[in-house]
Amino acid sequence: MDQPIDQEPASEGRTGARILLFTGKGGVGKTTIAAATALRAGELGHKVLIMSSDPAHSLGDALGSTLGPEPEEIAPGVHAQEIDVYYSIQKHWGTLRQYVVQLFRWQNVDEMLAEEMAALPGMEEGATFLWVEQFQREGDYDVILIDSAPTGETLKLLSLPLVGQWWVERAFPLSRRVAKVAGPVVRALTRRPVPRDEAYEEATDLYAKLISIHSILTDPTMTSIRLVVNPEKMVIEESQRAYTSLQLYGYAVDAVIVNRVLPEEGAGPLFSEYLTAQRRYLEEIEQAFPRLPILRVPHLGREAQGLPLLAEIGRGLYGERDPTEFFSTERPFRLTPQDGTYLLEIHLPFLGSEDVSVLQYGGELIVQVRGQRRNIFLPKFLGFYSAKDAKLEEGWLRVKFEKAEEAKA
Repeated sequence: MDQPIDQEPASEGRTGARILLFTGKGGVGKTTIAAATALRAGELGHKVLIMSSDPAHSLGDALGSTLGPEPEEIAPGVHAQEIDVYYSIQKHWGTLRQYVVQLFRWQNVDEMLAEEMAALPGMEEGATFLWVEQFQREGDYDVILIDSAPTGETLKLLSLPLVGQWWVERAFPLSRRVAKVAGPVVRALTRRPVPRDEAYEEATDLYAKLISIHSILTDPTMTSIRLVVNPEKMVIEESQRAYTSLQLYGYAVDAVIVNRVLPEEGAGPLFSEYLTAQRRYLEEIEQAFPRLPILRVPHLGREAQGLPLLAEIGRGLYGERDPTEFFSTERPFRLTPQDGTYLLEIHLPFLGSEDVSVLQYGGELIVQVRGQRRNIFLPKFLGFYSAKDAKLEEGWLRVKFEKAEEAKA
């Protein structure tokens, strides 16, 4: 499911839109920041699409526009879209959906419930990324911005290839060739629905696109994630956990945006305690993410809504910089040769040695981090090497690979 580790992915020859994904704990203002970024990019001449994968769909409210399931222009060069999972499934995978509904009804699931269950867990995120794949392939936009759901929901994108595997292996237990021969018999004996050719094609297409967009989203030459935080203890802690998970799965984070920073001047004695705590939390953020640029957005004292105010926020946030730049080029994975051996480094901050375990299984490196596991497919040449001396140092998991015969000696 995972992609092999590239030693140094190069941007030469890459085509497609620049992708920015904004995530953060619920309520931190990521929709505001994503929308402000989109408007600023549009002002600088980029053709922009901003889409919301958050089921709450607050993007339209922030922009002061009624958005639909297809992109609509909301400002010169800027288009916006709120993903509707049922619309997406009906438009692109109608035959597949019909089969899944039939399958649930065959298992005695209530008809209305079967309709709901046809949109499987993760398909809200899946629909978003399949739209991204389409727009990336068609090349209509320079920049695609994703206003994602809160952090926990965003991390579900890490399992999207597994969702595709579920569709293929569970919903389609018979191979296409076998189904053609045995399908009528199975249907006659069990009344179980058997997929039509169109359903097979849609399922295979769905799975292939999920794998494709997963590789795009983990490509640091195309995609960056920006963490939106507030200067508050619980928000900072959740952002640290999210950052570790994103690094584990190979997602590049290029900036932390601190939203709603209360100005020191003119706040008055009523906010003195809050300002003291805020100073402490701002220092914590700087210390927690030393490798990333930290951008700040002042508290406006009012609701951030409407195009003029969002555009103003975007200009203040980025200044003279183009928001589509790569603000950090550090990759969460590094693989370097060292005198006949290789050193694999994975950025895993905020962890202790007791939180991480490593096991090599054939051509895979299995990294267990607390409750999460990542199966990393190693480059083929490392099949002649064995993993030794895994250590967690200064926020990096370092695994040394020696030639198999030397490792035995």
